[in-house]
Amino acid sequence: MKELLNETEEKMKKSLGHLEYEFTTIRAGRANPAVLDKVQVDYYGVPTPIQQMAAVSVSEAHILVIQPWDVTTLKAIEKAILASDVGITPTNDGKVLRLVFPQLTEDRRKELCKSIKKLGEETKVAVRNVRRDSIEKMKAMKKNLELTEDEVKDGEKKVQKLTDKYCAQSDQMVSEKEQEIMSI
Repeated sequence: MKELLNETEEKMKKSLGHLEYEFTTIRAGRANPAVLDKVQVDYYGVPTPIQQMAAVSVSEAHILVIQPWDVTTLKAIEKAILASDVGITPTNDGKVLRLVFPQLTEDRRKELCKSIKKLGEETKVAVRNVRRDSIEKMKAMKKNLELTEDEVKDGEKKVQKLTDKYCAQSDQMVSEKEQEIMSI
């Protein structure tokens, strides 16, 4: 029973970890190398992350500089960024690419807040799915006479407490990210 609860909590933590990762990829007006995490460059037929092909650094608060180790890959990196959902056109000077992050408009902030809320809801759904799976496992264990009725009820209460805890943490993370976006 204890193993099942630990496994349940681990899965719920992973859901929150994923939410945190998704928040780092949201372009919030500041230059952040994490926005390029999902961009794959076609490097000799192999999809390769930009971070493995170039040095990515923040030169100023709103400028991201991408300096490829092999200058011949500059065009391929530029093409991959243009094809991605980053939403910024890179400036190519022949040696490095620069991504200039524009100031956020009010409409863009509201749009970002909507997507943040959506990610938060998806996380809470994932946490609830973990709860459902755990309760089903407990009921199966009861059916196999591994657990008693009281142990299942107690386990359900503990799983519900975990669910409430992680849903509240998700809501907290969403509200903090929204405040960050609206205050930029």
